[in-house]
Amino acid sequence: MTIDQISKVAIPVIDISGYVAGDASRTAEIAEQLNAACRAPGFFQIIGHDVPADLRARLFSKAAQFHALPLAKKSALNQNLSISGTRGYEGIGSQKFEGDFGDQKEGFMIGRELPPGRFLQGPNLWPEESDCPGFRSAMEDYFAALRDLSVKMFRLLALSLRLDEHYFDAFVDSRDSISLCRVHRYPSTSIEMTSRSRGIGAHTDFGAMTLLLQDDVGGLEVFHRPSGTWNAVPHIKDAYVVNIGDMMEQWTNGRYMSTLHRVISPASNKDRYSVVFFNSGLLDQVIECIPTCIEPGETPLHQPVTVESHMRKRYADSYGNDKYQKTAQ
Repeated sequence: MTIDQISKVAIPVIDISGYVAGDASRTAEIAEQLNAACRAPGFFQIIGHDVPADLRARLFSKAAQFHALPLAKKSALNQNLSISGTRGYEGIGSQKFEGDFGDQKEGFMIGRELPPGRFLQGPNLWPEESDCPGFRSAMEDYFAALRDLSVKMFRLLALSLRLDEHYFDAFVDSRDSISLCRVHRYPSTSIEMTSRSRGIGAHTDFGAMTLLLQDDVGGLEVFHRPSGTWNAVPHIKDAYVVNIGDMMEQWTNGRYMSTLHRVISPASNKDRYSVVFFNSGLLDQVIECIPTCIEPGETPLHQPVTVESHMRKRYADSYGNDKYQKTAQ
């Protein structure tokens, strides 16, 4: 099969409500389901979480309001103007993952408000409240909710790896832990153009774990390595799409899979919106083989690397900018 053929590989759907409710027997079952999903295909969807529906709806509404602003207003918040170089507005074509395809999406990124000085840290950029009323509060409320959900998911991930439940707590939930949230708009296009453009080109995620909220337009596809096929990730009401990133694949010695994925530009009469939450953890964390992910006599597949060194390289590769390749502090 070729890489462009589509097959119907099921994307697992895992109900985490038992863990949220503190049900020990259901939690053990969820951890086993998570273990299987992270091994293959490395993508799954979760339901039964506790992120309020009204918050999700409010964020989508405010994201559309922001992206409807004049380009000059958005460009005044360009991420290149931020101290960290990652917060604020990202215009269409800023990233390139597939050859000469410039990604046909625009986005707005925030993170935790931290003092500047370290990679990916610093203050956020915001539009004037009068330009986009309620946008900042919606983004900040959502960021806090997804930070909490991320802690739950990393605890489930620890259990799935037969580690102490709180093994990743410092990594994901410290003051200096790097989490970034970006709201995307993918402009609609014609059916003819979908074969010549990408919403976002084929790539794997840089960090440890990503949580994605998507609307019902569609376009997200996952590459299934064994069959060599692309597979649509369907919209499921109230669900989050979760995927393992490169950092976690390395940390688990290849046990858990960071999966190639892309977004096809929507052939629709409306734009596609999504909200992505990236978890990259502590910059000084050394990513080296987790003890439960290696058998006696085995050699780890990767050399240890700090989060900062790993992330700098991936940002430089993605944005084509050597400013990200400065020596880790």
